[in-house]
Amino acid sequence: PTPLDGWGAVYKRMADTVIALIALILLSPLFVLIAIVIKLDSRGPIFYKSRRVGRRKHFIGVLKFRSMVQNADELKGQLQDESHRTDGPLFKMKDDPRVTRFGKLLRRFSVDELPQLWNVLRGDLSLVGPRPHLPEEVEQYTDFQKRVFAVKPGITGLTQISGRSNLQFEEEVRLDLQYIEEWSPWRDYWILWRTIGVVLKGEGAD
Repeated sequence: PTPLDGWGAVYKRMADTVIALIALILLSPLFVLIAIVIKLDSRGPIFYKSRRVGRRKHFIGVLKFRSMVQNADELKGQLQDESHRTDGPLFKMKDDPRVTRFGKLLRRFSVDELPQLWNVLRGDLSLVGPRPHLPEEVEQYTDFQKRVFAVKPGITGLTQISGRSNLQFEEEVRLDLQYIEEWSPWRDYWILWRTIGVVLKGEGAD
């Protein structure tokens, strides 16, 4: 049991829906501009859907603005040994050659993540929660690490405001579990506020 069981989950879902809807409406002109630049910058679709593991290990399709070349998933296998994350199952690479010119700017300020507001509106994600990871990464989790699937994953969370890619994987898990165990509405608002500052500074972005 967590604070996010029962009425906590109801309140969080209501807040997610209202905030995501308002944000999508306000950001719609920016979405159009980004879509145009993506099409001009490189070949391929505007959006990229990434298959991730969500609450109770159900699969979800996480939406992003495409920031990589069209065949990025096919090239990943060739770059697996280049990951700078050697402490856990996550693949992170500095100066990833698959990232497009415009994609570097999108990723530096996490703008590529904005379409996930639609995932929040659909109920796949929350605004705040543990980050959803790839199925092949989750296969390497220990039973203890799988406790993060007790709640719905989020666009941002304690990990994102505490170092992002600069953190060790074990520290990421510890922060995610701390969030789950100590959740409150005010903590969500605090994390969202802190996220704005972290994103504007480009801290810990790959």
